[in-house]
Amino acid sequence: MRYIAPVRDAVDPQVFGRMPLAAWHEYSGLIGGRDWPSIEALNGCRPAGMHERFAAQNRELLADDQHYEQRIAERGEIATRENNWHDLFNALVWLRHPALKRALNARQMAEIVHMGTKQRSRAQYALTHFDEAGVVIALRDQALLALWDAHDWHGLFWRERAAWLDGRIQVELFGHALLEHALTPRQLLVGKALVVVGPDLSTVAALEACAQAIRAGKVLCDPLELRPLPLAGVPGWHPDNTQETFCHEAACFQPARAGRRYPAALELRDEAACAATCGRDG
Repeated sequence: MRYIAPVRDAVDPQVFGRMPLAAWHEYSGLIGGRDWPSIEALNGCRPAGMHERFAAQNRELLADDQHYEQRIAERGEIATRENNWHDLFNALVWLRHPALKRALNARQMAEIVHMGTKQRSRAQYALTHFDEAGVVIALRDQALLALWDAHDWHGLFWRERAAWLDGRIQVELFGHALLEHALTPRQLLVGKALVVVGPDLSTVAALEACAQAIRAGKVLCDPLELRPLPLAGVPGWHPDNTQETFCHEAACFQPARAGRRYPAALELRDEAACAATCGRDG
């Protein structure tokens, strides 16, 4: 069933103080106020070095008959529907993670060259899934992958609950559809994850590694590469996950499909290696 976001006035203000929306508190003025932010307000929040601009998606803009990704690549215009939660959260992700967004756009454009604008490749589906529901995981304890591979959700979220609190596994939400779904309290959010492993790994390094790998075509070549991650199990992300039974009973915790295999995680040995290979793309 297609998700329909609540109207702005009907959103419970408390959701902005809970994860995952609480992690976007620097944009509270854009998402928590009574009035919708204007396109000009969004453009005024762009970080230094971001040359792309938000453009109102109206009849005049759409009259050019260009593909959404093509406008970004060729004109730096991000078509944005006004008074729309989905597009507002997309804009926020652009503001926070322009390098990742740019990498996705570059790959989408490369696929459009081969496929045209009417058909979509497996890679395009993967890129879109990550754009909508993606999370980047910085993993310091590679042993946790065995639990994840087996969909041992009780082990990953309950027996290893401390790992989510002591920094051995860190989540950076990227998908703007996940943020939109979080407007409805108690949603059982499930992300599509890219995983980076390494000692003393930070989320910044993991994000940079993912951007480089996406642009180089090393990941997101098929939707089946993406690891499902029931974010509702992360401590603090759902009120019921303080109970052990939640990991057994909640609908988001699905068993692994027979024969399903996930690719190896991206690996970084240290932060210096990332700085040397990933660069600092703002």
